[in-house]
Amino acid sequence: MYDGGKIIAGLAVFVLLFTFPFWYNIGNAAYTKPKLELPKDAKECVEKTEWMRAEHMQLLNEWRDEAIREGHHTYKNMVTGKVYKKSLTKTCLKCHAQKDKFCDRCHESLSVHPYCWDCHVAPKGDK
Repeated sequence: MYDGGKIIAGLAVFVLLFTFPFWYNIGNAAYTKPKLELPKDAKECVEKTEWMRAEHMQLLNEWRDEAIREGHHTYKNMVTGKVYKKSLTKTCLKCHAQKDKFCDRCHESLSVHPYCWDCHVAPKGDK
C-alpha cells in the first residue's frame, strides 16, 4: 500500500536533476580579474584602487547628481583630503583615456553594460 521506496528514489532523482547544473559548473564559475592597462604617468585615483573597483559606479552616480542637479562640482578624497573636479571627462578620462584597454575589459568580463556612453562621448584613446 505504501510505496516508500519509490517515493525516496523519485525524490533522489529529482534532487540530482535539480542540482545537476550546480555540480556540472563547479570550478568553472571562478572570476579572474582582467589585466587592465593604466597609463604609466598615473599616480593615484580619486580613491584607493580596491574601493574604486567596488564603488566607482555609485561614485559616478553621486557625482552626476551632485554636480548637475545640486551644483556641487568638487570632490574631496576621504583619506588624503585632496580635491578633484567632479567630471567623468576632465577627471576620470585624464588617466583612463583608453576605454578599450581599461573600462571595456572589466565591464565585458562581468557582462555589465554601463550607460555612461549614452550621454558622454566615448574616448578614442591617447591623443
